[in-house]
Amino acid sequence: METEPQPNPIAQRNDAFRRSGQDVMVTPGVRALPDMLGLIHAVQTFDRFTPDNDPYGDHDFGIIGWHSETTYWKIDYYDQALKYGEDPLSPECRRILTILLASDY
Repeated sequence: METEPQPNPIAQRNDAFRRSGQDVMVTPGVRALPDMLGLIHAVQTFDRFTPDNDPYGDHDFGIIGWHSETTYWKIDYYDQALKYGEDPLSPECRRILTILLASDY
């Protein structure tokens, strides 16, 4: 009997965080784009994860075309003081979502 794959706990936490709209940072280039709030909404509702753009299944990165620009979003994992990296499954982990132009990367 085949069993269904277990959901990735990091992806579940990242999806919930991304949809919440909390702790979103945008670069100056993104701030200058038309309809920045629409772009943030597109990041919140992003669901086009594939093995090519999400090889580890963590749902921590995405690419969105926006008004003739290519934008990236990514989730980074920090300690509570935002000083050091943190295990994404740790209860002490604080996530930060950054939206940037591909050219900023």
